[in-house]
Amino acid sequence: MEDNYRQQGLRRKLIEEIKSKGIDDQKVLNAIDEVPRHLFMDKAFLEFAYSDKAFPIEAGQTISQPYTVAFQTHLLDVYKGAKVLEVGTGSGYQAAVLEKLGAWVFSIERHKVLYEKTRKLLNKLGYSVNCFYGDGFKGLPPFAPFDRILITCGAPEIPHELLNQLKTGGIMVVPVGAGDVQQMTTILKKGDKDYEIHQSGKFRFVPMLQEKV
Repeated sequence: MEDNYRQQGLRRKLIEEIKSKGIDDQKVLNAIDEVPRHLFMDKAFLEFAYSDKAFPIEAGQTISQPYTVAFQTHLLDVYKGAKVLEVGTGSGYQAAVLEKLGAWVFSIERHKVLYEKTRKLLNKLGYSVNCFYGDGFKGLPPFAPFDRILITCGAPEIPHELLNQLKTGGIMVVPVGAGDVQQMTTILKKGDKDYEIHQSGKFRFVPMLQEKV
């Protein structure tokens, strides 16, 4: 699958745009620069692959705006070898960025059509993401605990079952809100029932759906 000089150049322009919006985490910027976003998008939108916008994918979902991917990834503070649970595989783009940062990625998707398509795509592109079909609210208990948990859809409240799958000292990043707009929320787990919570502004995500599997 092609990633030509033109597309690489457009990616560098995208990186400059993301930087102009306040993202200065060079590790995150490098990871986004290394992932060909156009390979994760519907052919109808390929011309706009390096616009800093979200676009539709199957099952009424979206591939997130690159700035949002960079923002969430920066908050997650991923390090090489970190065991990361991603809730909402979607197109696979965010999972690919996490792997480029050296994370060991476990990703769960509740839409069967997306799970099947994206698992095959990630494999074809050479990413070693562990993909699962299931209810994101339940997480992946057999593989817990995780160093980091990233939720890429809007949760009506902080998912406590997922907090139980987070290591002490671990970080969860989740957009929280039952309406059309969510507050980006970062949770540092300091102990079994001891959490430090920060909010980082408003974003729009598709809703996190439960009990649909």
